[in-house]
Amino acid sequence: MLLQKGTDPKTEKPIWLVLGNDCLPVEPIQQYLNHLVNLERSPNTIESYARWLKVYWEYLQRNKLDWRDVNIEDLSGYLRWLRIGDSNEAVRSEKTVNHAMTIVNVFYEFHTHRGNVGKDKKFTRYNLPIGTPRFKSFLSGIAKSKPTQKSLLKLKEPRKFPGCLTQQQIKALIKACNTQRDKLIIKILYETGMRKGELLGLRIEDFGDCGENEIAIVARNNRNGARVKNSAERVLNVSKEVMQSYEDYLIDEYPDIEPDFVFVNIWGGEVGEPMNYRSLNHMLKQLQKKTGIYVYPHLFRHTHATELIRAGVDSYHVSKRLGHSSISTTLNEYGHLTKEDLRVVINEEE
Repeated sequence: MLLQKGTDPKTEKPIWLVLGNDCLPVEPIQQYLNHLVNLERSPNTIESYARWLKVYWEYLQRNKLDWRDVNIEDLSGYLRWLRIGDSNEAVRSEKTVNHAMTIVNVFYEFHTHRGNVGKDKKFTRYNLPIGTPRFKSFLSGIAKSKPTQKSLLKLKEPRKFPGCLTQQQIKALIKACNTQRDKLIIKILYETGMRKGELLGLRIEDFGDCGENEIAIVARNNRNGARVKNSAERVLNVSKEVMQSYEDYLIDEYPDIEPDFVFVNIWGGEVGEPMNYRSLNHMLKQLQKKTGIYVYPHLFRHTHATELIRAGVDSYHVSKRLGHSSISTTLNEYGHLTKEDLRVVINEEE
């Protein structure tokens, strides 16, 4: 089987094609991928779904299973194979396996709604709200609890702390940059915690005028594939130092082109074209080689959130700054307080 990038002839939008052994698209997969395109899901999301559905289809072929007839035992076998492959040792992390199984779940949910498979192919169960008539929340008459869906096939994921960058490491990364553009990228990622898709989608018009130290996050369809997740538009305050670095970059390095995207190719590649995910990751890998500091875009987000929480900023404002739809996401994923942080709090209370 092959995974191939193509273009939808009707909408002219990019689409991923999963080709079978006959070099034709696998129809059930293609129907679902087209559905994601119509929903305007991120191109990166669609590519990920296409890759994992290809893996799933290859597993079905290998084990001579019809996708319409699989049962929960078949999928538990797929989960086990994802985890250990053909060996007795783990080859994929729990998080990766759960991501792959989630894609299978939503794939079958889509085809259940279309009537292509029976309702027994919904491999989820409903978690009913916990509580009894005897004990009720004082808000029970205002907000109604809703049942939530939970996959029947899911591994328990260990909580891992990815670590945070120190201020000394941030300074070392900035010092190691060869261009004003790269220095500005490091400063913005560190000071705002914005996602890499938000960074690469920034336009000149998004930076504050008349002395306002602000950067606007705006949802757009960008030709470099950069996206604002969940349309989390917001305005972020930044320091004067960041705005000064921005101005220095425009004056000293920005190509002689019509101003549009902020971060563009200034020497390599097609000069003036917006940077993409690959070029940003390559830039950080080069900095990692020079400094010995393990760094990737999302690590700045963890660092920024943790520093805000450490400084006593309330969870609501941290959540809004990061563009989260739920405060629980902020606390569960980004509240990385260490033993030393807790020790400081205890000492202050004493």
